[in-house]
Amino acid sequence: MTVQHRIDDESLMAYAAGTLPEAFNLIIASHLSLCDESRARADSFDAIGGTLLQDMPQADMQDDSLAHALARLDQPRAKDVRQTTQPGVLPAPLQDYVGGDLDAIKWRPVGMGVKQAVLETSPHATARLLFIPAGAAMPDHSHKGREITLVLQGAFEDEDGRFARGDIEVADDHVTHTPVAAPGEDCICLAVTDAPLQFKSWLPRIVQRFVGI
Repeated sequence: MTVQHRIDDESLMAYAAGTLPEAFNLIIASHLSLCDESRARADSFDAIGGTLLQDMPQADMQDDSLAHALARLDQPRAKDVRQTTQPGVLPAPLQDYVGGDLDAIKWRPVGMGVKQAVLETSPHATARLLFIPAGAAMPDHSHKGREITLVLQGAFEDEDGRFARGDIEVADDHVTHTPVAAPGEDCICLAVTDAPLQFKSWLPRIVQRFVGI
């Protein structure tokens, strides 16, 4: 698998700095698990951050810091969810949220054969899995904020090109597009938004009130 569309450096730096909402961290972590080149760039940003921390002045520790650290060692260890992850369509970070692969997703229909599953994350952004039947089109829309889409199965095409497994598309309030699932295989994506979409036609706007897209 060769990823053609990768996450931008600005988003990777924010990911390394820990300043992104949970939903955006999830989609970037999922992309990194599918793209060696993006993962290498992310590692370089982590290394830069480590160097900056090393060069910062030392801070005085509180008197009870050691006691707190020792007390945490005695606490039960959290289950390592990575041990339960199995190879599948969903990358490991997503399987941790869903509780498995595709058969664990609780889909809800949103019309025209399209289904979605909203994932539980922090309230600052929304993460949802989308199932789009092969050949079907999403309604023409623009954005009030930022939308990042990661393809997990199949492919889709829009005004910016063709996006297949592992590819990332980043759209903002300057982008209007009509994603169409490529024929031959149903398209499954992870989409993250920090604001509602802006649909052009009236019917999607009505549906939007009920499904929260």
